[in-house]
Amino acid sequence: MSEANPRGRTNPRQSNGNLRRKHRARFRAMDAPCGICKGRLGPIHYDEPSNAQHPLSFVIDEIKPVSRWKEFGYTSPKACAQDWNNLQAAHYCCNAAKGNKITKNVIRRVNVTDGDW
Repeated sequence: MSEANPRGRTNPRQSNGNLRRKHRARFRAMDAPCGICKGRLGPIHYDEPSNAQHPLSFVIDEIKPVSRWKEFGYTSPKACAQDWNNLQAAHYCCNAAKGNKITKNVIRRVNVTDGDW
């Protein structure tokens, strides 16, 4: 089942949970570095919960944002969210700073200090 967002639309990332879990497992097995900062903030903490309290935790980033799927020729938001070639591993904080941009200069806006999360 998919979850509805406040506007009543389904989340394309959750519409095929099995495929999304496979993508997450594949990135984890690859021990992939952050595709946004290219590892400048250090390794991704794959075993931490993905939330703001763990800024270096693992999330899947859509290189071409799902919210802009039409611009990139996808047939639907779901197709954009499920395209392996459009996905990369990322730190939670890098992905949050990137938002729905496709720019490569996002990392200078990320501010993470050393310490226990």
